[in-house]
Amino acid sequence: MAASQPGDAAAARTPSRRALLGLDGLNFFLADVRDGLGPYLAIYLIAVRGPEHGWNEATTGLVMTIAGIAGLLAQTPAGALIDRSRHKRAIVIAGALAVTLTCLMLPFIENFYAVAATQSLAGIAGAIFPPALAAITLGVVGPKAFSRRIGRNEAFNHAGNATSAAIAAGTATLFGPIVVFWIMAVLAVLSIGAMLAVPAKAIDDDVARGLAADKTPENKADDEQPSGLGALLRSRPLMIFAGLMAAFHLSNAAMLPTVGQLLTRVVGKDYATSLIAICIVAAQLVMVPVAIVVGRKADQWGRKPIFLAAFGVLALRGLLFSLTDNPYALVAVQCLDGVGAGIFGALFPVVVADLTRGTGRFNVSQGAIATMQGVGAAVSTTLAGVIIVSGGYSLAFLVLGSIAAAGFVVYLLAMPETLDSRAAPAGPAAVPAE
Repeated sequence: MAASQPGDAAAARTPSRRALLGLDGLNFFLADVRDGLGPYLAIYLIAVRGPEHGWNEATTGLVMTIAGIAGLLAQTPAGALIDRSRHKRAIVIAGALAVTLTCLMLPFIENFYAVAATQSLAGIAGAIFPPALAAITLGVVGPKAFSRRIGRNEAFNHAGNATSAAIAAGTATLFGPIVVFWIMAVLAVLSIGAMLAVPAKAIDDDVARGLAADKTPENKADDEQPSGLGALLRSRPLMIFAGLMAAFHLSNAAMLPTVGQLLTRVVGKDYATSLIAICIVAAQLVMVPVAIVVGRKADQWGRKPIFLAAFGVLALRGLLFSLTDNPYALVAVQCLDGVGAGIFGALFPVVVADLTRGTGRFNVSQGAIATMQGVGAAVSTTLAGVIIVSGGYSLAFLVLGSIAAAGFVVYLLAMPETLDSRAAPAGPAAVPAE
């Protein structure tokens, strides 16, 4: 009888119920912590601080751009750290504490540079979460169940966002925009508890890196020094995908904050906070079933047609936003974000795993591509702010939507299908019970 390969057991991992429930809780509670204040930052700075303190759409966009640049510079080192570390749980906990504490400082500072510094620190700490959560998931469930489990992760992530946003919507009219800080603090504590519920021994650190199934302790040495830039340069599809993800974020990152700023002008700060929370809830409720469907069907339908749908819906969203400033219409259009973002969140790590399978550079490649995404996101907010000041909100939405339309065309013509049918699960038996 042939000896089994070290990777065989990893590919057929059967995680404990405790580990799977811990992943569910981690994605649910960390949802509102991982991105910091997000669109609430723009509302807080414009509505609470206001022009009398030097805050308008342009200065707010600049702060968000500075924070985005700090975060993007941390993306590749964060991925490399996750690849090398055998203490992934501690890294996630430290990141959650850092993001929360820097955001909780905001009500006590007014200086532009101090605000930019704290939000930059939050951006740096937040760079840990995407590669860490993907790596922990891969290390717990193994490669065969990865795409389905990522879909489940995203469903819980969006459910967490929807829940926290619903709470914010229901309490902002009573307590004002400051309520989002209280919510973040509570969720940070709960996310730490969820992370500790995943046993450290349940995470296979070699599998979490995306090492090939036939790697033995003797021939793993070649993978010990992963390079994000090198991983991208050696793979043309990975480079194309990185550029497309930058375009997606260049189009998408500023849309919701821009809606928040528009609502602040139309209905006032207190109602704007509630309405933007409703926008988030509406989108997240759509994202939950979208993420589940994508996770379950990505191995059947392929990655490319699903990602094309994400770009197409994003372009449509920009067009529709440009046609109205009616608060109810804006909330309705925001539901489309549930389709585009739901697809992106569930499929992005799956495509990266496809393109890096067997290299041991899964997380550092995620970090390198996330750096490209960060460039797009950082430029997006400043681009939108400048266009709003010079040409109005409708023009800003049209420009953002046009970028998504261009991304659709490039993905269609230049990006190959990454699904390897030989690596796809054979059936439900390959997926651990959840």
